Amino acid sequence: MLTNRLKVRRSLAALVSFAALGLLGALQLAAAASDDAVRVYRWVDAQGIVHYGDSVPPQFADDAHDVLNDQGVQIGHVAAQESAAQLSAQAQAAQAAAQQAQHDKFLLTTYASAQEIEQLRDERLDQIDGQIKASSSYIDSLTLRLDALEERALHFAPYSSAPGAPPMPDELVEDLVHTMKEARQQRSELETKQQEQINLRIQFASDLERYRELTSHSSS
Repeated sequence: MLTNRLKVRRSLAALVSFAALGLLGALQLAAAASDDAVRVYRWVDAQGIVHYGDSVPPQFADDAHDVLNDQGVQIGHVAAQESAAQLSAQAQAAQAAAQQAQHDKFLLTTYASAQEIEQLRDERLDQIDGQIKASSSYIDSLTLRLDALEERALHFAPYSSAPGAPPMPDELVEDLVHTMKEARQQRSELETKQQEQINLRIQFASDLERYRELTSHSSS
């Protein structure tokens, strides 16, 4: 008789235990469902005012915002999405940094001292200076030739005021046109060389400054 009672008690205890476990699982599922369902979002507008809502307005969707549960505890954060302009600026900055690193490596592996840079600078500048002098001399000769051709053209119509002046010969016209074009082209090339000389001075000055900065860091 006692044995049967013990069996009944054990059966009832098992049933109560299973029921308790089932209830606990149901409560956990309900809590999880509640956590999934209740969301509060917090964001800041351009004026620095903090806003709360059950959803983020479209105009703030790309901005950073926090996710809170129904107790007001932060359970998540969404970082701001970068604009196309920001991504482009970052890409340009990364490219500039990579180019600077590559140029730094070139400076350190090409030159053993700042004096070598100065020597190369002087050689390059002397070379361009010689080209500029040659171009200037050629332009002077073209100018003298053009003056002589224009003086000759004054004896022909339509530049001569003498009655019955003959028309300008074709070969003179061609010579004038050719000389003027050549002089114009040479002046343009001279300006290009002069600008190249200026750019070269700037580039070597920058390289010298950067080389000294790099070598002073490595030596220290």
